[in-house]
Amino acid sequence: MLELNLIFTTALLVGFSGAVMPGPLTAVTIEHALRRGYPAAPLVTLGHALLEVVMVILLLVGLGNYLARPSVTGVIGVAGGLVLAWMGFDMIKNAAGSTLLLESSSGDGQRARSPFWGGLIATASNPYWFLWWATIGAGYVVHSQNYGISGALFFFSGHILADFIWLSLLAVALVSGKRWLTDRFYQGIIFGLGLFLCAFSLYFFWSGLQMLSGG
Repeated sequence: MLELNLIFTTALLVGFSGAVMPGPLTAVTIEHALRRGYPAAPLVTLGHALLEVVMVILLLVGLGNYLARPSVTGVIGVAGGLVLAWMGFDMIKNAAGSTLLLESSSGDGQRARSPFWGGLIATASNPYWFLWWATIGAGYVVHSQNYGISGALFFFSGHILADFIWLSLLAVALVSGKRWLTDRFYQGIIFGLGLFLCAFSLYFFWSGLQMLSGG
């Protein structure tokens, strides 16, 4: 049991080291927390966690070496850059009409604007998420396999808990201060986040091209 607790604790701490770094998932959480309140955080985390569950399962059957190939990571980087550019442009385009009292919408056209789908898309479009899992994550999965299914569960629980705690704290901080925010200021935040995602998209796209070219 001591070994399992150690796996959980170290996975939690390593998870925090990645969660607190600004990135697409952080931007998506900020946007939806301001629009929808605290419940956006667990929904973003759920979308993110769904792909993480799939990744753990794939690593358990030996996909890590394939994901670590520069050609694979490069393609993911180029494709992810395009998706992030689309998300960022959509935020910039709709910033002027955004409001803190935005009503919920439904339909396929609104999936990217829902917290769950936003978390899933932001995760799937990040090539460094794949690279992290192909290296650090794969190492953890291999180590946790020594303790059977319990080891994998303890690792994943610690890892995803770090994301949930950090994104929840971020959402609480934003929601508690929302009463001082005007729609105009909020629109500026959304516009800025859109620019942030577009900048990330250029970085991902360029990095992907570099990996594909062997640079």
